[in-house]
Amino acid sequence: MYKYDAIDQTLVDQRVAQFRDQVARRLDGSLAEEEFRPLRLQNGLYHQRHAYMLRVAIPYGLFSAKQLRTLALISEKYDRGYGHFTTRQNIQYNWVTLEDTPDILAELAKVEMHAIQTSGNCIRNITSDAFAGVAADEYVDTRPICELLRQWSTLHPEFAHLPRKFKFAVNGAKEDRTVLLCHDVGIELKKNPNINNGELTADIYAGGGMGRTPILGSLIKQDLPWQLLPSYLTALLRVYNRFGRRDNLYKARIKILVKALGPEEFARQVEGEWLHIKNGDDNFTQAEWNRVAKHFTKPAYKALPALTTEQVIAIASDADQATQTAFAKWLKRNVKPHQVPGYASVILSLKPHGTVAPGDATTAQMLAIADLADQYSFGELRATHEQNLVLADVEQAKLYELWQEAKKQKVALPNVGLLTDIIACPGGDFCSLANAKSLPIAKAIQERFDDLDYLFDLGDISLNISGCINSCGHHHVGNIGVLGVDKDGEEWYQITLGGEQGNNAAIGKVIGPSFYADEIPDVITNIINTYIKERTEDESFIASYRRIGVTPFKEAAYKNKKEYAKKSNAEAESNTATGVTS
Repeated sequence: MYKYDAIDQTLVDQRVAQFRDQVARRLDGSLAEEEFRPLRLQNGLYHQRHAYMLRVAIPYGLFSAKQLRTLALISEKYDRGYGHFTTRQNIQYNWVTLEDTPDILAELAKVEMHAIQTSGNCIRNITSDAFAGVAADEYVDTRPICELLRQWSTLHPEFAHLPRKFKFAVNGAKEDRTVLLCHDVGIELKKNPNINNGELTADIYAGGGMGRTPILGSLIKQDLPWQLLPSYLTALLRVYNRFGRRDNLYKARIKILVKALGPEEFARQVEGEWLHIKNGDDNFTQAEWNRVAKHFTKPAYKALPALTTEQVIAIASDADQATQTAFAKWLKRNVKPHQVPGYASVILSLKPHGTVAPGDATTAQMLAIADLADQYSFGELRATHEQNLVLADVEQAKLYELWQEAKKQKVALPNVGLLTDIIACPGGDFCSLANAKSLPIAKAIQERFDDLDYLFDLGDISLNISGCINSCGHHHVGNIGVLGVDKDGEEWYQITLGGEQGNNAAIGKVIGPSFYADEIPDVITNIINTYIKERTEDESFIASYRRIGVTPFKEAAYKNKKEYAKKSNAEAESNTATGVTS
């Protein structure tokens, strides 16, 4: 993985010193909150419902066991013994104090980490495929480009005050594991055989996003040589900076501009701006590529035979049948193919049923996972946008041994891609922007659907929860989405159906009026029962939804609500007849 050079380290150390001075001036009153707010935001510090929240960058989701140990120690010393991994491949601490934040940033700097640009109206942490460099379906290892873009965008003076926050995603595999089309800019890397014998190029998608106005991005540029990415993206950001709405917070994202102009006109304006700078000094060079790419060479893989699933399960032959069955389920859901024979990638689930919030990891778990990374995966880890962690380079022959160790830390639940592998934001328990709580809803659903055999029978279903319209829980692209809304000071929840991430990305549709919190488990149950009733053999939830449409699911979702309404009306009529008032 990438190692800081003197320039990187100096920049991060200086940033810590600057912020330490800013915090000191805020505490003594010489710096007003309105002046301090943009400074703290661009250092990842929010003021939330109960305390300050610090968001730490994990660039393109890649970090080391050493770094995870530091994250664990920060959670123990400065927070409440846990950290929350987010959909942006970051980690958040929800209970820090303002006084402690400079010390936390100093601890991070010691292990080549920071919180720069994890908030604010700037280019945020660049995300990518958590399996970059190891995925069996990969066209291009995206990590060198992601690192070059990270360096290009960090503290870029021209883009420090954009109309709104700006998010990049980079993909280089057959399967999109980045939600590419739901980003302000999505970059699809490929090697084009028709250009210079397979030169690395990029297709650029712009104007995607979730939130209040969910939109899928549009293709605006094809076959851009990788060297020209900085100049082209500069042109794109200049057009956005010039014409993006600054008078209305809810219409400030680039998706609104692209929609207003139309993708063709937006692309034309970007081309016009790019014409003046495309041959400038800002573009990447082969020397820069070489400088960065040397950090992403393959680890010291052994020459190992590729094992079949049956051969891997046979390693557990001394165990009883129940153990072998449980291990086989974990292999099916949590273990992914690898480029190198004899190796596999393992997803550690941070979604235990009904016990902690999706994405949370305790200090003890983080320390133990760091040990697992050292022992089984060359000391490296990945964070996924689904809020799980990955050990990317595990010997197949050691999968059973790893599984046993992961079970001890409660990170081996075989529910990856299943209904209870829920994506959820912190919601109203922490976030000052939230309209409703997300975490109790996730807990209730996980408790309702706790039977793993049943979940396996259901197959792939994504369920995402957001506590407000900002969609930090990506509810728009969940097969089933749950959105917290406020009604006269009460917490209610909208249901969307038909969302999907990946190559067939789609935005879900709201099915109707919202529900009370305690109705949600029954609503989800009725939706799932409808799927079971209507599906054909081996048909996934989303395929079934596409085939039969929303009506059967909608009728099932509101079945209990209609019965509740009839009961309430009957009780009201009875009370009126007897003179009883509420």
